[in-house]
Amino acid sequence: MTRRIALVVNPTSGRGRGARIAPAVRERLAGAGLSVDVHTTTCAEDVGRISAEVVASGADAVALIGGDGTVHLGAQVLANSGMPFGIIPAGTGNDFARGLGVPLKDPGAAADLVIAGRTRAIDLAVSKDEFITTVVAGGFDSLVNKRANAMTWPKGNARYTVATFAELRTFKPLEYVVTVDGDPIETPAMLVAVGTGPTYGGGLQICAEAVLDDGLLDVTIIEPVSRLTLLQMFPKLSKGTHVGHPAVRMLRGRSVRIESPGITAYADGEPLGLLPVDIGIAPGALTVFH
Repeated sequence: MTRRIALVVNPTSGRGRGARIAPAVRERLAGAGLSVDVHTTTCAEDVGRISAEVVASGADAVALIGGDGTVHLGAQVLANSGMPFGIIPAGTGNDFARGLGVPLKDPGAAADLVIAGRTRAIDLAVSKDEFITTVVAGGFDSLVNKRANAMTWPKGNARYTVATFAELRTFKPLEYVVTVDGDPIETPAMLVAVGTGPTYGGGLQICAEAVLDDGLLDVTIIEPVSRLTLLQMFPKLSKGTHVGHPAVRMLRGRSVRIESPGITAYADGEPLGLLPVDIGIAPGALTVFH
């Protein structure tokens, strides 16, 4: 029987990249003998609605063309559904696809993973009744995220760089209580990040040692350092070589609570809510092509 694939396209992702690559992706899938139904989103709410319709329709799988925001919205429906899905990266950060090892700049090669049909079940974090596919950020990084989201210039990952310098001018360490599997840690810190995958912010390996299917949350705490040292850490974060720095503390657990007054947590690059937040793990909740 011919496999039936629902291709969900976010045309606005990556400043229109989603719309540009969609025809070639459809041709690649159809050329391999798959039956392809194309669904184009017109607003964020469409992603969840269309995903729910796809699950109910009896399609064999779904492929999403978009970025981390599209994946986040789709995951709310696709989690625990058993419906395998593939991601064709078309966003700004593409951290979910990066963590899976999906080719970021070759839509045809990403589509080939859907065609091959090899799947794996990966974990999702859960907080405030939402599934989270990458990292929860709370601290300097979430303030940078907030600033970057409000910026219209520059485009792409350069926004995060500009926002980082701007936020660094006034930032001071925050007081945290981080509780991992019931064990509280009181500490000042620059940031606390919790993830099932390694990267956020377009490739920063904040949870460099995270494994997508080990049933555990990875916790990274960067304890107080000078502004210059924090700035020097960012190139190391891109390579994951911050691991082992004396100010970097890495933990693992099945439940994490982050507390710090007045700080908003971000998840998958979008606001999650004011701290405190409780984060749990949903092992094997998402079935993906890889």
